[in-house]
Amino acid sequence: MTVAGAERFGLAQLHQLRGRVGRGNHAGFCGILLGEELNEQSRERLTAFSQSTDGFALAELDFQMRGPGDLFGTQQHGLPPLRIANLQRDKQLLEETRSEAQLLTSKDPGLRHPDHARLHRQMLVRYGRALEISDVG
Repeated sequence: MTVAGAERFGLAQLHQLRGRVGRGNHAGFCGILLGEELNEQSRERLTAFSQSTDGFALAELDFQMRGPGDLFGTQQHGLPPLRIANLQRDKQLLEETRSEAQLLTSKDPGLRHPDHARLHRQMLVRYGRALEISDVG
């Protein structure tokens, strides 16, 4: 398999593509990664890909290097719209917060209770249309 524009793919995506090759009776190889205008970070990512077959390690490295991406949009890399929290540093706190939010929304799915009116307004102002899209899933 040859991958053109390999620098545009996430490491997890490249790893998945590599896993699709050679599933039949004949061995397959992911031998050539072509890149355009590679910067230092792109070279480092593609070198890591060529030296590892551990998908979890590659995904973690990609997360550290490129960031988590836009949680409410389409951008595949960069910083999320969090103002204070850091997804890596604050993982435990964010997991606790997520659990509390799930508990709250299980009791009041639309945040319609008067005690939650301010939170409801704030969510609409901050995330607006992205919340409508998340309802689809």
